[in-house]
Amino acid sequence: MFRMICQRLLLFIAALLCISAAVFLALRVLPGDVAQVMAGLNAPHGKVEQLRAELGLNKPLFTQYSDWLCGVLRGDFGVSMLTGRSVSTTIASRATITFPLIFLGLAIALAIGIPLGCWQVTRDGKPIQAILRFAALAAGSVPALWGGMLLILLLGRGVGVANLLPTQGFPTDGWSDFSEAFLSLVLPAITVGIIVGSSFMRYTTAVLENIAHSEVLTQAMACGMTRKQAVWRVGLRLALPQLVSVVGLTFAHMVMGVMVIENLFSLPGMGMGMIRDVGLRDLIAAQGELFMLAALFLLIGLVIDITHRLLDARLSEDAVEG
Repeated sequence: MFRMICQRLLLFIAALLCISAAVFLALRVLPGDVAQVMAGLNAPHGKVEQLRAELGLNKPLFTQYSDWLCGVLRGDFGVSMLTGRSVSTTIASRATITFPLIFLGLAIALAIGIPLGCWQVTRDGKPIQAILRFAALAAGSVPALWGGMLLILLLGRGVGVANLLPTQGFPTDGWSDFSEAFLSLVLPAITVGIIVGSSFMRYTTAVLENIAHSEVLTQAMACGMTRKQAVWRVGLRLALPQLVSVVGLTFAHMVMGVMVIENLFSLPGMGMGMIRDVGLRDLIAAQGELFMLAALFLLIGLVIDITHRLLDARLSEDAVEG
């Protein structure tokens, strides 16, 4: 197990280096010049060149990359070219909106998906099973933009039928006013939770049905359990390693997936901020944000891999034999 963790850590570091180079080069090939944007379209050529020198854009690409990477290793992601604000501080302030939204949406998705998936297996052959299958497919097929707009029309404050929840923006003082900040995330989180929860429900049902067709549940029922008890106590426990992998990967994808939701509900989170920084060619800010997101994806994958092996003894035995 220790050897496997060391191998994964080395691969993690190598992947981070490759991704840092890819992010740096990808942003440099985009059309547009941040110095020209800052100086203005009608600025003289000398002014533009002066800004390029001040920003370090006239240095060779390798020098720019090495300087940036050395800063990242020290925990310094640089300073925004346009605002002059620390990139780390900017990302941290945006993350206080994006990650609570993701965690709340994920909690709603788990509360919807796993119980309904288990219940669907226990109702095998009954009409409610077909209804739940149709509902899961329908909810998963609705684009996030349309789903959010429908919920705004139903529950939005001032425009919706129920007039319950705010639909635009986030408090300027952040989480100082906890109740208002929390309410501003509820409607976006419900949008995310319904869509993601439908996927969890389909996956939970598929995994449990495979287990139900094996002899495991039969043996559990022979020990005195009802089918419902066997599904919840035995089937769900056996499905846990696969569900952990799905939930972890879904969490990683939701970091970018909430970008549409943030724009729809005017939430100044990481997705909305990244679109702005890339559009304005704020290279330092954009490459820091992209690198941190890529590092987060890799870290989640590493944690999932290790957790999966801890939950499934067969994988740990294979690792030891290898």
